[in-house]
Amino acid sequence: MSELENEIVEAMRTVYDPEIPVNIYDLGLIYDMQIGEGGAVAIKMTLTAPGCPVAGEMPGMVARAVRTVAGVSDCDVELVWDPQWTPDMMSESARLTLNM
Repeated sequence: MSELENEIVEAMRTVYDPEIPVNIYDLGLIYDMQIGEGGAVAIKMTLTAPGCPVAGEMPGMVARAVRTVAGVSDCDVELVWDPQWTPDMMSESARLTLNM
């Protein structure tokens, strides 16, 4: 990963699902990240469940966090539901935090 990609990932790790004490990146909610010319970032993410109470807010929270990274000019976050999220998508660290 490039330094910019690492910084974007660290910014995403500051965003938490309010119902789960693990950041959205380690939960496996980020499906894709593309960095375009001029620092425009496009992210595809999902949620743990379609009925998640923060479904309308989470993409904006991620975009705001990513926009704080030096070198990022803009961030567009698309909420997707395919593939459906499963606990298998979590990082080892997330599993340990949640005793799974």
